[in-house]
Amino acid sequence: MPPPPIPGRQEVSSGGPYEAFVGYSRAVRVGAHISVAGTTATDLSSPPGAAVAVLHPGDAGGQTRVILATIGAALVEAGASLADVVSTRMYVVDPVRDWGAVGAAHAAAFGAVGVRPAATVIGVASLVHRDMRVEIEATAVVPAED
Repeated sequence: MPPPPIPGRQEVSSGGPYEAFVGYSRAVRVGAHISVAGTTATDLSSPPGAAVAVLHPGDAGGQTRVILATIGAALVEAGASLADVVSTRMYVVDPVRDWGAVGAAHAAAFGAVGVRPAATVIGVASLVHRDMRVEIEATAVVPAED
């Protein structure tokens, strides 16, 4: 028998085509802590079972902007925002070529909300679709209410 769920656990879905298939949530909040799953520039309107469309194929900067917007929307649904992000992990297929574009998009998104989270860029051989260049995970902490 599975254990009971954690009290106060909130699961957020973006409606992405992989979420139900793989069995994961875009974000999970427990208390003040929010974990955002690895997010790619997937067209969220792709129907389940159909070929998944990747937005901005071959454009790591464009993909990063889409990804951070998707992460931001999930955080809002969980009661937070990009301003609450404390760390990101960026998985990049060709970091030597693309780190500048990825970094610039990351800096613009977080600069717009006045924060600089801890960040790591990790080079990977591939992602789940040949047109994906970037996947980003994020961790956020919501300030305690007074």
